[in-house]
Amino acid sequence: MDFRENKSRVILIVVALGAALVIAVASCGGGDDGDAAQESEGTTETLPSGDDSTQADGEGPEGDAEETGEPAEPLAEVTGGESLTLTVTRAERESGGFLTVEGTLSNAGDGTFFDLTWAGSESELAENGFSMAGATLTAAEEGKRYLILRDTEGRCLCTGFGNGIEEGETVSWFAQFPEPDPATTQVQFQVGDLPPATIGIR
Repeated sequence: MDFRENKSRVILIVVALGAALVIAVASCGGGDDGDAAQESEGTTETLPSGDDSTQADGEGPEGDAEETGEPAEPLAEVTGGESLTLTVTRAERESGGFLTVEGTLSNAGDGTFFDLTWAGSESELAENGFSMAGATLTAAEEGKRYLILRDTEGRCLCTGFGNGIEEGETVSWFAQFPEPDPATTQVQFQVGDLPPATIGIR
């Protein structure tokens, strides 16, 4: 009798443990599915656009440039002042209605180049000091001249050169302007006493 009672108890314990195990597995499985679904939704919401993912893979314009290792061919180059050479390497329309112009400045003179007049004659831009603040774009096709973009405090959307460009130094610069008319394909970029640089835009 004792043997049967013990056997019955063992069977009941095994059955109970089996049922508990099934319930636990089912609960874990449901939780995993829910987590997986949440992770999937989160990933979908935060995925970058197709264009961004293409550039990240190195298939966009930036990726191609890195693969070739070749520097961009200058759009224009002018020399003036104290042996200062200005090179324009990029001039492109940007979303938002503005045009970005970029390039380099090289000082081949005998000392540091520093010129506050590069900030232009507008009193609003005077606080920019030696910078691209006084740069202009002239669109002969439109009969218009475009001035540098600036914020509400008069800070130009352009490069500032601090205490100057040292002898033998080459620095990068950028300047942003209102976007010319869509039909305009060529403008003249000018800053300081350097000659105008004719550049094509796209």
